[in-house]
Amino acid sequence: MGTCEHLAAAGEAKPERLDGCTECEKLGTNWVHLRVCLTCGNVACCDSSPWRHATKHFEDTGHPVMQSAQPGEAWRWCYVDELLG
Repeated sequence: MGTCEHLAAAGEAKPERLDGCTECEKLGTNWVHLRVCLTCGNVACCDSSPWRHATKHFEDTGHPVMQSAQPGEAWRWCYVDELLG
């Protein structure tokens, strides 16, 4: 694990919800794992999910860091620097 300016500046996860991916629910599809945007609290599905909504959120907003929303996991990912922290 490493660090970068984005990981160092990221705050605590303040998720909108933790019970599902809103975008997958709109499409009527399932997700694998959930991720939380550390900029705005958006909760979206991981890259192992068919629609990769967490990555799409980064691409649409530029919000650089997400955190795993899985119980017992606290790792973070910086999309800009492609760095696990």
